[in-house]
Formats: sequence, structure tokens, C-alpha cells
Amino acid sequence: MPAMSDIRVFGVDFTSAPRRAKPIRVAEGLRHGAVVRLGGVVAHLTLEDFSAWLSTPGPWVGGFDLPFGLPRELVEHLGWPTDYAALMAHYAALGRDEIRERFAAFCDARPAGGKFAHRACDGPAGSSPSMKWVNPPVAFMLHAGVPRLLAAGVQLPGHLPGTDSRIALEAYPGLLARELIGRRSYKSDTKAAQTPERLIARKDMVDALEQGRTRLGLRLKLSHAQRDELVADASGDALDAVLAMVQAAWAAQQPRYGWPAGVDPLEGWIVGA
Repeated sequence: MPAMSDIRVFGVDFTSAPRRAKPIRVAEGLRHGAVVRLGGVVAHLTLEDFSAWLSTPGPWVGGFDLPFGLPRELVEHLGWPTDYAALMAHYAALGRDEIRERFAAFCDARPAGGKFAHRACDGPAGSSPSMKWVNPPVAFMLHAGVPRLLAAGVQLPGHLPGTDSRIALEAYPGLLARELIGRRSYKSDTKAAQTPERLIARKDMVDALEQGRTRLGLRLKLSHAQRDELVADASGDALDAVLAMVQAAWAAQQPRYGWPAGVDPLEGWIVGA
């Protein structure tokens, strides 16, 4: 890898069913010292376009807003492989209906308040369990995303050994968003819910990113047009991609890309949790 003081970084706001109204958003930037300069945000309308983009030559570090692993408790209960590569191959071969049925049956057999199995990173990150199939359907995001990462040959540090200069890390924009604006809502895909309050929250978030008011110790550098576009996007998808990019930029200069010691490679870890 080159010196991490000047490295290309990406942030990906992923969806398992991209379309014109809800594409996969990819933010590209360059980290130089404590500054992350946004190059731009592009949209991919299909999973095939996303797969093609993954071949972008390295070196780069990308933060991907989708789970990379499943809870070990769930995997062992279902009798699935406990080797990461074998587990992902098994999971990719399943249909979404079968995944939903298996996970629903697991939850149905458990008491209220403890339906889902969790990964160790869910608590510190405040993230949804990676087996959740609705609101948000992160189980299907894993199903659509991770096999494409593996097929592209990018490196998944902590999960699998590798030497590729394209580094993919699990990011969660909501973790950084809460640090910037607390529990305030800043986005909605529903027109009626795209309120002035959410617009102000996005503006406050962008201001805080530019001023470097986070524990990540990085400042985001934007043009006037980029700032206006991020604030104006009521879906928050472009802003989420930028948040994931900033998380990747932080991880790029951390030992083990920010993974704590002793993390279960089957479950993985969320950048900054």
C-alpha cells in the first residue's frame, strides 16, 4: 500500500434493489493528512453497474454501507459453515424467500425482546442486526453485496487473507451521523416527510463535517456546489455515501483498518464502532 497520508477513498450507500429512484450512490474522495476532499458522487442504477465499478483499479479504501457478516449464534444454530468464505458461498446460493423463512423461523422460536441474534459490533455501532430482512432489509443487502465484493477480488481485511490494493470495509453512516447531530432525523424517501427540520439537520451535519467536529479527526473539503447538493438531497443517500467515505478515510490510517483485536471474522466489524 502507498503512504496513507494521501489515498483514494470511497463511500458506498448500498441498496439491494437499485433503480433510477433509488440508485447505489458512490462518493469518491482523496484523503491528504487530516483533510478529505470530495471528488464527486455518482449513481449506479443496477447491481451489474456496481459490480463493474468494483474493478476500479487500486489502491483505494472503501466504506460500504452493508453488513459483511452474520451473527455466529445464528450461523451455528442453522448449521451453516463457520468458515467465512464457505459461509458466504452458502448464503449466496440461497434465494431471498428461503433466507426470509429461515430467519423468521429463528426469530419465532425466541422470546419477545430477543428475537434477533446480534453481532458484537451491533451494540457499539447502534446498527440493525445483519439478519434483519425488513426495515431495513440488511440481510438482503449482504446477500446482494458481499458476493459481488468477493467476485471482484477486493480485499476484506479481517474476514479473509488477501493482498489486493482495493480495500473494502463495512461502514455505517448512522454511527457518524449520530455523533454529528444526535438523534435528529435528516432524511426520508417519502416526499411528505422531507421537512424543513430535516433540511436544517443535513445543513448542520455538513457544517460539522467541514469543521471536523468528530472524534475521527478529519475535515471534509467541499465546493460550494457540492455542499448545496448534499444539503438539498432529501433522501440523504448522497450524504450517507459521503459519511461512509469519511469513515473509510479514518480507517485507512488505523492499525488493522480500525478493527479491534479479537474480532470474530465470521461476524466482522463496523468502522469506528
